[in-house]
Amino acid sequence: QVQLVESGGGLVQAGGSLRLSCAASGRTFGNYAMGWFRQVPGKEREFVAAISWSGDNIIYADSVKGRFTISRDNAKNTVYLQVNSLKHEDTAVYYCATRAARYVAWGPADYDYWGQGTQVTVSS
Repeated sequence: QVQLVESGGGLVQAGGSLRLSCAASGRTFGNYAMGWFRQVPGKEREFVAAISWSGDNIIYADSVKGRFTISRDNAKNTVYLQVNSLKHEDTAVYYCATRAARYVAWGPADYDYWGQGTQVTVSS
């Protein structure tokens, strides 16, 4: 069974940084694309970033381009999201997800396993 466990969230002031991690198990991690999404209460889950199985193909939401960086370490079965220059509107629960394909996708429906989420709160 596939398990994804996020960590690294917290409370940070506007302009600050965090590094989110997502440890995966139960699937050959290096064969599959990974993504990060976020959600605030009352809103739909929003795409943030995704990375292909090899790390060669990466996509970002326009709202985070230039501030967030997704990366992966296949030897550690872990995907990361470095979040810099945080804004109040980045406050959300951040989820990592995996999909049964090597290449990236934008939509939540394209991913089949999800973590439990980690809260990021940005104070203004």
